[in-house]
Amino acid sequence: MPYNFDANIAVSIGLRQILHFVQYNHRVKQDILGFIGAGKLAGSVIRGLLLKKFCKANAILASEPNAETRAQLQDEVHISVITDNAEVIRKADIIFLGLKPQMVLPVLRELGDTIGKKLVVSFAAGIRIPQMEKVTTARIMRVLTNTPSAIGRAASAFASGSRVTQHDREKIRTMFETIGIVAEVEDSQIDAVTALAGSGPAFVYAMIEALARGGEKMGLSRESSLRLAAQTALGAAELMITSEKSPGDLIRMVVTPGGTTAAGLGVLEKRAVADALADAVEAATKRGEEMARENL
Repeated sequence: MPYNFDANIAVSIGLRQILHFVQYNHRVKQDILGFIGAGKLAGSVIRGLLLKKFCKANAILASEPNAETRAQLQDEVHISVITDNAEVIRKADIIFLGLKPQMVLPVLRELGDTIGKKLVVSFAAGIRIPQMEKVTTARIMRVLTNTPSAIGRAASAFASGSRVTQHDREKIRTMFETIGIVAEVEDSQIDAVTALAGSGPAFVYAMIEALARGGEKMGLSRESSLRLAAQTALGAAELMITSEKSPGDLIRMVVTPGGTTAAGLGVLEKRAVADALADAVEAATKRGEEMARENL
């Protein structure tokens, strides 16, 4: 049933996150999280976990070859960032691979027996779980998330390999529910998640930029246009989530026949904007599938 956007929602969400946090820390409070590669996406996850107090900075260890990225993480979130992948593997209980797709299999091969049967979670697009399981004895999972994880607003999905336990799934679900929403999917569906949630922020930013450009064209300042467009996107998204109404229902709540919104929607329909966005998700999904074949 739909529910109203009131304080009860905030309380419900807050209690659920607290429960996840307590349950996780009760079970695995000694876990050290290791990140091999701590660039844009992995760095966003690290920032989000610390922002939402999922763990303390001393529970995270990362290896990162880029000196500027290392310094930035050390200065901003005070985690330990090194250059030795093997040390991360030795010290961490759960290992996250924040690597470019073409580096995932070579790094797993290079680390060999050091990984053992630890839980390894890959953020990389285009590298399937069976491909990783062929080169390591680790328990393999994939998580596709996005950069809004840095502020606790991630959209994530995870898939599990053949060696993964239910306890592993619970750990990862709890972790990513702390920094946003999460869904469990099949490995074969990860490419679609990559396109929709992983690439999706860029598509949304493009829409915000276009709306702001329209505001400028009509006489608003650049700064005002961007702020208004971004807040409009944020408010519309939050209203859809909290009201549980469909996009169509919410559109009908705004549109008045013959009014300003109807005029604007007519242009979007004429220019096939909805089809273009759906095609963007399709194109990104197909590229993920191509990358998987390239890495066979």
